[in-house]
Parts: sequence; structure tokens; C-alpha cells
Amino acid sequence: MSRDLIETGLDWSWTRERVARALARKDTIGAAGYLGLTMTGFALMRFGYEEANLDLLAVRPPWRRRGIGRALVQWLEESALVAGIGIVRIQVRADQPAALAFYRSLGYRSWRKVAGYYGKRQTALYMAHDLWCPPVLDSLR
Repeated sequence: MSRDLIETGLDWSWTRERVARALARKDTIGAAGYLGLTMTGFALMRFGYEEANLDLLAVRPPWRRRGIGRALVQWLEESALVAGIGIVRIQVRADQPAALAFYRSLGYRSWRKVAGYYGKRQTALYMAHDLWCPPVLDSLR
């Protein structure tokens, strides 16, 4: 799923072996959505001491826009809060407007742009979500 849905047009870096190694680490958790026996989506988050990084998120096209991605991210964010982590960071391909809109709808905000981040060809937007600062407070600023 990573190769087909996330790394489209790039060299494949999140191979099965790399995902398996990540999941074997104590600082990484994964979540998956299923409909019966069909995996509809998955996510992978790495936890640090003060911040977490959402490394992977994918939902198969037939199941997009049904809340699966949102549920996966929210479950991982709740896990981060339980671990005492208040900031979640992600890197998103700048040429993916649907993904950027999705993350913005969850409260993520861009804070850095890095040219050549993906395969030395594509730009990434670094985004972050402050889990301790509810969105309602943004309107007070």
C-alpha cells in the first residue's frame, strides 16, 4: 500500500522489510482499518520524548472519504496524548492537495517547505498538530 498509495512516482523506500522493522521498534505503533478481511487503510507513528511523527498513512481509494483515515489519525493522536506527547509532525508531498486539505481539516498547520525532500525531486511540506491547544483557541488569537 505504501508503494502504490503514498510513494507513487518515487523510488520505493517504505518496503515491507522497512515497515516490519519499524513496527518491531518499541517507539513505533501501527494501526489498521479493516472491512471484514480487507485492509482498508493503515497508519504508522513513531514516538519521541516530546513529539511524535506520523510516518505513513494510506487508505485504499474505494474506502476514501468514509472517515477511515481520520479515525486512524485520531486513534494515534490519542495514543500520543496518553504517552504525554502533545505535538504530532508529518511530512506531506506538496503536490497532493487532497492530502494537504485532509491534514488541515484535522488541525495540522504547515511550518516548513523542503524542496527535493522526496527522491530529490519533490517538495515536502512539514506540518504539525498541537494536540494540547484545541482549535477553538485559534479563534481567540
